[in-house]
This record gives sequence, structure tokens and C-alpha cells, in this order.
Amino acid sequence: MKTNLRNNNTTPPQPLPIRGCHIRTTLDGSCIEKLLLHCSAALEAADATVAQQVMWVINNVASSGAGGGGGGDTNQRLASWFLRALVSRAAALWPTFSSLGLGGPPAQPMSITELAGYVDLLPWHRFGFCAANRAIIDTISGGDHNKLHVLDFGVAHCMQWPTLIDSLSKHPYGPPSRLRITIVSDRPPVPPFLDVPLDEVGVRLTNFARSRGVPFEFRATSDPFTLDGGDDDEALIVNCQNWLRYLPDSSARDGFLEKVRKLGPELVIVVDEDSNVDSRSLQKRVSECFNYVWIPFDALETFLAKDDERRIEYEADLGRKIECIVGSSRWTERLESGARWAERIRGAGFKRAAFGEGAVEEVKGLLNEHASGWGMKREEDMLVLTWKGHNSVFASAWVPC
Repeated sequence: MKTNLRNNNTTPPQPLPIRGCHIRTTLDGSCIEKLLLHCSAALEAADATVAQQVMWVINNVASSGAGGGGGGDTNQRLASWFLRALVSRAAALWPTFSSLGLGGPPAQPMSITELAGYVDLLPWHRFGFCAANRAIIDTISGGDHNKLHVLDFGVAHCMQWPTLIDSLSKHPYGPPSRLRITIVSDRPPVPPFLDVPLDEVGVRLTNFARSRGVPFEFRATSDPFTLDGGDDDEALIVNCQNWLRYLPDSSARDGFLEKVRKLGPELVIVVDEDSNVDSRSLQKRVSECFNYVWIPFDALETFLAKDDERRIEYEADLGRKIECIVGSSRWTERLESGARWAERIRGAGFKRAAFGEGAVEEVKGLLNEHASGWGMKREEDMLVLTWKGHNSVFASAWVPC
């Protein structure tokens, strides 16, 4: 069902001509972006008439399958989610507009097996896991530390750690005498969700580590900056995977990094989405978000059918992301590029640590398991995941100055 657009006027609005776009049943990405920006400008100017006219055009070309129907090409499906977000934004200004919000039920919790399949669908998460795990192993390979403590700020419910445990069990010098993982339990309320309590995740990790001969301790905490002091031969690693973008503003982000610095970590790893979507301008957010979220939509198109349930579920989560960034007046997901994060991290008293060739080779091996459009490049000492040459996720490693 297409998005329902109405206000007090019962006559369908006449679509506005958009320079560079010939209106038809399908549009390329450039024209859809122009329409979205035109609508955003109308919303910022509080021009309900123009906003509704442009929405009417987008509604006619957007996919009827977004939210579960499975129809339309990549651009249509993407446009449909943006339209829903813009209608939601308009409804906050003018209650006579219909608002479908997210256009579907909230994200449902997954089993561990389902979560593993979700994470493996694209290299979005595994890229950061792979680079971080190798950097962790390289840090302790010098022999100065016999124990390892990882403080984990992540949203993927510990999916990173079985691979690290397995790699440590195969280390040429044997595993560390103790691996401690402390999970920050107060994670941002964003997909994916898990139907297993955190304590049970810890039990499963403990059993897995035992099967691999790795001495292991698991702990969850809501106050990560009051950790007990570690042993002299214990290396503290702070691992931030797709977490920092949920810190609400510059003050919170800088304050977080200052607290991390005071912990005296051996290594800090920051992995996040490589885009700037934190402008107060709705037009700028729409433009950045459209060109960024296009990446996973396009990647899914290459190997999953339009009606594949995994694709529909993944796109629905991306739709919630669009709603958060575009549809809400108080958006909670504020992406910053790797370059901007580097400035912040340097300012907190860290310097870059380069990823070794081992990390590069392991990431390349991971990408060989996915579609040929995925690639990796170096930017300074960062590793950057790309799709058809477009930056998507960055991984960076840092040590105290």
C-alpha cells in the first residue's frame, strides 16, 4: 500500500516540475534525491502546499513494497522509506497530514542463530570485528602482557568474540593466561535485538572459551568507567563498535573519550559508519543519509530477491534508521566520518596505531566471501570498507600519546 497523503484539500495536488527530472513511473537516484531535497526545503520553510505536491510525486514513483511487500527497484524502495520519514516529519508540523511513522511493526528480537545470519548478510559488522580482533592479537603478541581485558562498547550482542577466542586458542605462543570481556549492558535501543538475556550470552561464551582452552571471564556493567584496577601484566583494550554515533552531541563525545583516556588503555579501537549525518539542516541530513543508506540497499539488491524475508527485514531496520535521522525532530543517531572522529580522538590524547598487514589480509579474505562490489582501502592508518568505491565503514586503532 502506498503512503497515504492527505490534508484538508481533497483534490490531488498538481506535481511540481523539478529541474533535471522528467517525472515518470521510475526515477534514477539523482532525481529521487532532488525530489527529497525539494520536499525537505519545503518542510524547513513550513510550506505545506509545496511539501504535499512533492510528496505526491515521490509517492507515485516509490515502491509499494517497502515495509514488507517486496516490490520496486533499489531507488524505489529507498524512496519509499524516505517518503514515510518525511510524511512523519510533516505530520509533526501539520496534524492534518497522515503519518504512517515507520510503516510497520517494531523490530523483533532474534535468536542467536538468526542474529548470526543477520550479521553475516553484509560485511558491515564483520569488517570491524575482523580488523579489531587482529589488532587485539597483535597488541598482546609482543609478550609484555599475559592477560587481556576487553571493555566492549558494541551493539551486536557479543557476536565479535567467538572469533577472537578461537584465534587466541590457535596463537603460536598459546592463549593468554586470562581473557576478560566486560560488556556495557546499557546499549543503545537500536536493532538488531536479541531474545536471549545477556547473562546467557556470557554463559555461552564461557562454555565456548572452555572448549577452546582459553581461560575466560565475562562481566556486564552499566558503569564502565569504574572498573577495578587490572593486574600489571593485563592489557586493557577499549573496543567501540558502532556505538559512538549514539552519543548525543560533541560535549558527550569528547567527554566519553576523556573518560576512556583516564582508564589508561593499551589500545582503543573505533569502528563506525563513515558518513556525516549530524547537521541541523534537514536538507543536508536527507542528502547525506540518502547517499549513505543507498549503499546497503544496493548491496542487498545484488544477491537477494526482492521478496526475500532477510532482505525485507534488513531494509526495515534501515527504514527505522532513516526515520530516526529524517523523520524525528530529535534524532538520536548522529554519524560522523572517520576523519572527524580522528580529530576528536587526537584531541583526547591519543595517536594512531597502524593496522598490520595481517589485519589487511584477514579483512581481504572476509570480503572475498561477499559480492565483488565490496572493497577495502587505507586512509591514513584507517581501514575503510567500500561499496563500489563509496566509503561505508571505517576502522581505526589508537594508543595513548
